[in-house]
Amino acid sequence: MSPSVPLQEMIRAIRSARTQCEERGVIQRECAAIRAQFRQVDNGARSHNLAKLLYVHMLGYPAHFGQMECVRMIASPRYSEKRVGYLGAMMLLDEKQDASLLITNSIKNDLSHSNQYVQSLALCTLACMGSAEMCRDLAPEIDRLLRASNSYIKKKAALCAVHIVRKVQDLGELFAPAARSLLSEKNHGVLHGAVVLITELCERNPETLERFRKTVPDLVQIMKGLVISGYSPEHDVAGISDPFLQVRILRLLRILGRNNEAASDAMNDLLAQVATNTDSTKTVGNAVLYETVLTVLDIKSESGLRVLAVNILGRFLLNNDRNIRYIAMTSLQRIVGTDHNAVQRHRGTIVDCLKDQDASVKRRALELSLALVSASNIRSMMKELLLFLSSCPPELRAQAASGIFYAAERYAPSQRWHIDTILHVLTTAGGDVRDETVPNLIQLITNASELHCYTVHKLYRALLNDISQQSLVQVACWCIGEYGDLLLRGECQETEPAQVTEDDVLDALETVLQSHMSSPATRGFALTATMKLSTRILDNVDVIHVGYEFSSALSLKLQQRAVEYNALFRKYDHMRAAVLERMPVIEKNSPGHTNGESAGEPMKEIQPPKVKQGEPLLPQQPANQVCDLLGLLGGSEEPLQPSPAPGLSLNTASTAGGDLLDLLGGLEPTPPAPVTVYEKDGVTLTLSCEKQSDSVLTVTLTASNSTDSDMSSFTLQAAVPKSVQLHMKAPSGDFLPARGAAKVTQMVVLNNPNKVNLKMRIRVSYTSQGSAFQDTVQIDSFPGLSAAGH
Repeated sequence: MSPSVPLQEMIRAIRSARTQCEERGVIQRECAAIRAQFRQVDNGARSHNLAKLLYVHMLGYPAHFGQMECVRMIASPRYSEKRVGYLGAMMLLDEKQDASLLITNSIKNDLSHSNQYVQSLALCTLACMGSAEMCRDLAPEIDRLLRASNSYIKKKAALCAVHIVRKVQDLGELFAPAARSLLSEKNHGVLHGAVVLITELCERNPETLERFRKTVPDLVQIMKGLVISGYSPEHDVAGISDPFLQVRILRLLRILGRNNEAASDAMNDLLAQVATNTDSTKTVGNAVLYETVLTVLDIKSESGLRVLAVNILGRFLLNNDRNIRYIAMTSLQRIVGTDHNAVQRHRGTIVDCLKDQDASVKRRALELSLALVSASNIRSMMKELLLFLSSCPPELRAQAASGIFYAAERYAPSQRWHIDTILHVLTTAGGDVRDETVPNLIQLITNASELHCYTVHKLYRALLNDISQQSLVQVACWCIGEYGDLLLRGECQETEPAQVTEDDVLDALETVLQSHMSSPATRGFALTATMKLSTRILDNVDVIHVGYEFSSALSLKLQQRAVEYNALFRKYDHMRAAVLERMPVIEKNSPGHTNGESAGEPMKEIQPPKVKQGEPLLPQQPANQVCDLLGLLGGSEEPLQPSPAPGLSLNTASTAGGDLLDLLGGLEPTPPAPVTVYEKDGVTLTLSCEKQSDSVLTVTLTASNSTDSDMSSFTLQAAVPKSVQLHMKAPSGDFLPARGAAKVTQMVVLNNPNKVNLKMRIRVSYTSQGSAFQDTVQIDSFPGLSAAGH
């Protein structure tokens, strides 16, 4: 193929290539010919060759050898060559390459050219790839062009000034006077560029923001002219006059009116007019309405206007376009805390969105439905949420279960309703609930003394129906062990009479013990329940075999439990009745907390490790020794006391009991206290470590929010050296309530086989009061680890 073929012929040859190898051959031959012609002094096809080279670059092949040709063609007096040269500079050059500095003088000369199109080429190129040095050198020229008489040039200069402000923030003061004068222009393109420039200046400098608040009346007048203007073929889009300019003005008004009463008052009438007069039957009108809603919700607007904005979002929920429904629920989620009653009016529509086929819409609808639960609608909302839980996708089941638990904990009308709701969730999605659900439900049951009979009957029937839900089986085994005598009586006012024999109960527990679906933890609950029943039944004590086969189990805890229980039967039978007494009511660990969970807090609060039967009940020991097993909730440096065997309520001061129950005591090292690694803007991040093996380390990151505003979309991202393997487990949630009401915990497992110096960088991201925040922290040392270990 001849190198002088037109661009169209080269494109046709490349597209007709049947293999990638053939395509590469065509391109290599053409590039070689282009290089040869670039070296010629008198080359009449320079623009022709550079155009072909740019096409090659767009296909992903190297074209860097054309950079200097771009510089030469920009300096050419011919417009055809200058145009291709500037295009090549925008594609092949960037601020990191030295060749870009060579075109600074050419751009400066062209900015003063008599031809407006040459000036336009220079402005576009500077706005595309101008470095900070180029911006500083050419900023006065751009300021001069902002005051030119040509509207075409002023529009380009305004957009170029935006790039300069982003590159060199200090130059914003230079453009502020000219930017304000552009608001008096009639040309929509100039107005659009001016509004974008003013927005950029206001976002970067608070002092400039205060000065531009005086322009609110001018912006209001421009916006009113767009809203009430008649049909204009030049600017009309689906019946809306210049929606692009309207959206830009609304965004600027949102910035100017934020946290300012006077500016907000000046734009209230305009926003009401836009909200009521904009056509919502087409996407263009919905875009303008959406920006209007965001502006109303972000400024200090009147209450009636805010209700109007929420009603617009409610209409969006009825739209057939899923994208519009999604952004409506995203906006409602942001304001549900401040305008709860207004959002509550659209509860029915939001609940209907739970049935949407789109996964993203369904997730947003779930989050918003959970936020709308209150004491007045808890029963009706819970019916809808439980119905959704039974059919929701697996990826939403854990989130739905956690939200239901939190709502039930906060607004439960009665203890029986609370217990029934949690049992319903465990029956439906027991495999997707968090670990702390079991101890929390056990604590709830022990405190509802009048419902012990009802609860044990209900759990027994649930155990017979399904033993695959591990959390449900664990709670059922615990209750049968504690209240088995109530189950055997068969008398319960709240349920239908049912005659349950001792053999039936023991067979049910044996089924759990032998089932392949039972985890070691579940078998431990069943084993302890069987042991407890030995003091609550009369006829079958001799046939109870407390897990002889588990004395050699692979699980160390299960093995220890079986050995200790067998020893209690054989050697300490005289103590068995006292050791296996009914557990006392579980007390709160600290004021306002239950089982490590704040009363009325979300389930995102850090919880102690899973409570095995009877483990948390040692009233004579301090809370920091019993409940803070991982050192996550306190700063005590005292060594932890050995916990008793699960299911046994003994004072550790007893010599006989202590010798029996402390078979492996004293071997655990003292966990290090958590260390604060980040504290800024009300967000506190603490870190604690647990060494799993010589090379594996588990890091627990705990975040809390001490500000007066809730934080949403809270995420933690971690980075480690390349030789370290990192695995981040699912966080406890992404919502941090105000004033430390709850916490978010993130588990990170680090595998350091080469034992390099361990470092970790954490990125903290969240949204507060509608604004996104992001920060990074470097962690160079980990508490409780020696340098040799990691």
